[in-house]
Amino acid sequence: MDRHGTLRERRDRLHRHWAGWVAGDRANKQVSLREEIIASWRRSIRWVPPERDCAPVDAAADDRWSCSPLREPVRAISDELRTIAEDGGFIAAITDESGTILWTCGGRVMRRRAETVNFAPGGCWDEPAMGTNALSLALRHGQPATVFSAEHLVQALHGWVCYCAPIKAPDGRVLGVLDLSSTWDRSHPLAMPALTNLVTGIEQRLAERLRPGRPGLFLRCLGDAQLLRDGAPVRLRPRQLEILTLLTLDGHAMSPERLRDGLYGERHVTAATLKAEVSHLRSALLGALSTRRYELTEPIACDAAEVLALLASGRGEQAVDVYSGPLLPSSDAPGIRMWREHIEVAVREAALRSRRPEPVLRYGESHPYDLEVHERALALLPAGDARRGVALARSRSALGD
Repeated sequence: MDRHGTLRERRDRLHRHWAGWVAGDRANKQVSLREEIIASWRRSIRWVPPERDCAPVDAAADDRWSCSPLREPVRAISDELRTIAEDGGFIAAITDESGTILWTCGGRVMRRRAETVNFAPGGCWDEPAMGTNALSLALRHGQPATVFSAEHLVQALHGWVCYCAPIKAPDGRVLGVLDLSSTWDRSHPLAMPALTNLVTGIEQRLAERLRPGRPGLFLRCLGDAQLLRDGAPVRLRPRQLEILTLLTLDGHAMSPERLRDGLYGERHVTAATLKAEVSHLRSALLGALSTRRYELTEPIACDAAEVLALLASGRGEQAVDVYSGPLLPSSDAPGIRMWREHIEVAVREAALRSRRPEPVLRYGESHPYDLEVHERALALLPAGDARRGVALARSRSALGD
């Protein structure tokens, strides 16, 4: 029997065993399953129906990827990862420590197939969300995992084979996983060695990023705008600060057309003008900006990205503390206006939801005419608290008294 026939026979045996197990025949010994698979089925069946057709989605995944410690190390090997994925017929995925997919790459056909089960950015693939799969096993055990066809609890995944390995920080913490997935007939013994080699490359670059004393860039774009390198200011023109802000917050490679739309909107601006601005920015960044499709190739910390990350992780009060004013307040670039409104609305909602007066008062400092915020602060402050006078004065000012 050829290799494809052997794989097909294995797939069919597993499916028959899976069907019996799901129907209640838990004593079937005709197929030898790994204990980790059986144990995961037993856990998963309590909360995941085998007929589930796709993974649930976390809409905040894009914000988390923009500030993930894995973003830059993955970007550094992205060309190699794309080549392996596209040549081998795989879809590659990076998750965070919760099993939520943050980034994927692969050929168009495989990406479309993966998207039908939400194996795409935002998809939640931990065990409580999608049952037995390679991502959930790698996260649970902290070791590489492979799941083939009907070893998946969810039937919609029986057409897949998945190879996965955890990505660990230098201190041993699991930060996420790298997964290579394809159709069951592409199962190959060399897939896992290729995967673990890629993970080693990511971990080495991660260790380099976290090495003490490494020079760093920090972009301040809330309120006053400035780029700092090791605490010293880097001179940038306003347009270059807008470009850097858009690239930092977007978190993905941007085509020249998309970046031009974010900067100029409907205004007629030549490609040469944009190219010149990007060229000046690349020089200021000492080359840390890719050509053709614009993408930062060195990590840049950013106050606005930190606010978005705090909001995405449910730490709204901390986000209010970090928020120091509107995003590039003097900019009229369409992309900047969009991000500015998004951040302002999200931070304001976080302030209004707070059960402590301090975040509400802090937000009210920079929004003197927001009556609802000042009234919320008054409602949270106990009688006799001297800060009630501040909130009351702001409230009256907002009313025009």
